[in-house]
Amino acid sequence: MPMPSLRLVFASLGLISLAACGGRGSVAPSYQQELFNTGASPFARNFDATVNETCEAARRALLSQGFLTTMGQPDTVDATKNFQPSAETHVVVSFHVVCTPGENATNQSIAYVNAVQDGYALKKSDTSASVGLSVLGSLSLPIRSNSDAMVKISSETVPAGKFYDRFFNLMGHYLNTVPRSAPVAADEVKSKPLVPSLIVSSPELTPTPIVVQTPSAATAIQASDAVAAGAASDVPAAAAAATPAAPRTTATQ
Repeated sequence: MPMPSLRLVFASLGLISLAACGGRGSVAPSYQQELFNTGASPFARNFDATVNETCEAARRALLSQGFLTTMGQPDTVDATKNFQPSAETHVVVSFHVVCTPGENATNQSIAYVNAVQDGYALKKSDTSASVGLSVLGSLSLPIRSNSDAMVKISSETVPAGKFYDRFFNLMGHYLNTVPRSAPVAADEVKSKPLVPSLIVSSPELTPTPIVVQTPSAATAIQASDAVAAGAASDVPAAAAAATPAAPRTTATQ
């Protein structure tokens, strides 16, 4: 059987290597799969409510499901929730909600939602050390210790689907059930100042002062009134005594 030539062998090896390289290069990175379409986004939903009301509904929806929210701005909500699938794995889901004004009306808003799932694994590390004892010479005792730590092993944005649909439906439930106050239009509020003369001259609006007297004060007032009455009764007698008598005239016959 004739042996293949070296040229044919090298050509075959080159084709195999090119095929292998082509196979590895055909897998595109995940970020290159983003289409950036102009249509409806699966991460956004329109609501017939203001920006503050929409974000408040998102905050209530997250709190009702056990998420821990942080203090944020009126148009932003951040929340996290911890999961423990197994004894050696840990998962943290982080929610980020941004509310913006709507495109068609002033009383509409858009909620943009993004959830990130971070995975952690339990890693054990052994550490050893030796202690020398001078009394026993060069004898050394090994000391070993184990330490456990959670190491982040993955981080992925939750893909669009029923997960976000359930969240948006819960937001709509809170927008429909929670009462919302409507502002009063400026042209409907009328004010008219009162005329000062009506308050000053009207006897019905003038309060009557009430004097509260203690028993001791009332007794003193009664005594002073009695003294004043006695002094008033002595005034006519004294006035009559002080008036000089008129001279008498004798008629002569």
